[in-house]
Amino acid sequence: MQTHFSPEQLTDPLTARSNKILRTCVHCGFCTATCPTYQVLGDELDSPRGRIYLIKDMLEAGRPADAKTVKHIDRCLGCLSCMTTCPSGVHYGHLLEHAREHIEATYRRPFTDRALRGVLKFVLPHPTRFRLALLGAKIARPFARLMPDRRLRAMLSMAPASIPPVSRNDDGQTFPAHGPRRARVVLMIGCAQRALNTDINDATIRLLQRAGVEVVIPQSFGCCGALTLHMGDEADGKTRARDSIRRLLAAEEGGALDAVIINTSGCGTTIKDYGHLFAGDPMEAEARRVAGLARDVTEFLASLGLPERVGDRGAGMRVAYHSACSLQHGQQIRSAPKDLLAGMGFKVLEPADPHLCCGSAGTYNLLQPELSSELKARKVATLEATAPQVIAAGNIGCMMQIGGGTSVPVVHTVELLDWATGGPRPTALADLFTDA
Repeated sequence: MQTHFSPEQLTDPLTARSNKILRTCVHCGFCTATCPTYQVLGDELDSPRGRIYLIKDMLEAGRPADAKTVKHIDRCLGCLSCMTTCPSGVHYGHLLEHAREHIEATYRRPFTDRALRGVLKFVLPHPTRFRLALLGAKIARPFARLMPDRRLRAMLSMAPASIPPVSRNDDGQTFPAHGPRRARVVLMIGCAQRALNTDINDATIRLLQRAGVEVVIPQSFGCCGALTLHMGDEADGKTRARDSIRRLLAAEEGGALDAVIINTSGCGTTIKDYGHLFAGDPMEAEARRVAGLARDVTEFLASLGLPERVGDRGAGMRVAYHSACSLQHGQQIRSAPKDLLAGMGFKVLEPADPHLCCGSAGTYNLLQPELSSELKARKVATLEATAPQVIAAGNIGCMMQIGGGTSVPVVHTVELLDWATGGPRPTALADLFTDA
């Protein structure tokens, strides 16, 4: 793609980087075939290629974002499926980040948009606030149809029926390896996940311990920055990321780390990109160290090896595996989760169009409820078509999204692996299966 940024514009490192990205695009259109929003809407401007043209025009002209550009950029899930497909290596993710930051800096959203985004930034990265909000949403859910804003109705409808108890395993503890220690890791425990499903971290700790891993939980860990970075608030996101880097590396005081383990793939994609986020920053070296240590839990266990299966737990159980976009496209991890499940005796089923997003995408299902609902319905239909007994995924956002559209139990991959190797039966399966 030909660009016409001025020499003055290119003195800005962010613009210079976007210029290089834009120039790698050859207009081939392969990305349109794998873009979820283009599949639903059929509008070129709701495809990566169309959005690239809008971003180029906006940045090149140096003008404030307009309503048309904002509409189509806001509709982008940021699923990065286009990056997996692109034959030219266009880093659409970094270009999208620049566009979102420019929009937030130059465009004044309507009051209701600003208020909703402000609430999400205030609540979601803080587990205690989020739990209180979930309690309020649970009480208000019967009145959802009376809400004037469709996004408020969507927020209430997605509140879980029950709120899990506070985990005792989420602040500054160390869990020793069972048997000879094979590795020492720090577990990134997430923020929203601690309010929505505390079983995931608990299962991860047990599974790693049985695999011979010492697990360190960071002290007073907050949000990795992913939630606000994806909303275009770089300043807030970097502040949270700085704190995360310090708290994760503080675990090295007790000994060398073999990995930073992540069981929420949306966070993993952001943390693995910390080196880019902090390029030229005084904290760049520490950011790159954390990024280099970051491993999805299934990625780590695929190389380390799992404990042995207990009895015939999981044998033959039909598991439809949903590959989160942040895992398969953002981190390029596709086979490890499925191989681990199959190795424990589960019958792993893959739905049609596994590359397409379920519509969760961080806060997307709250900000774009109509498109999100359409994508959820499509994803649930393909998963249910495999006739599964259970659905497994590696990201809490996907689990909540899919679980809201199906009666099939939805669990995290590590919950099944933990159960198969001696842990308790996943709560979601309590009424369906018995241990051997």
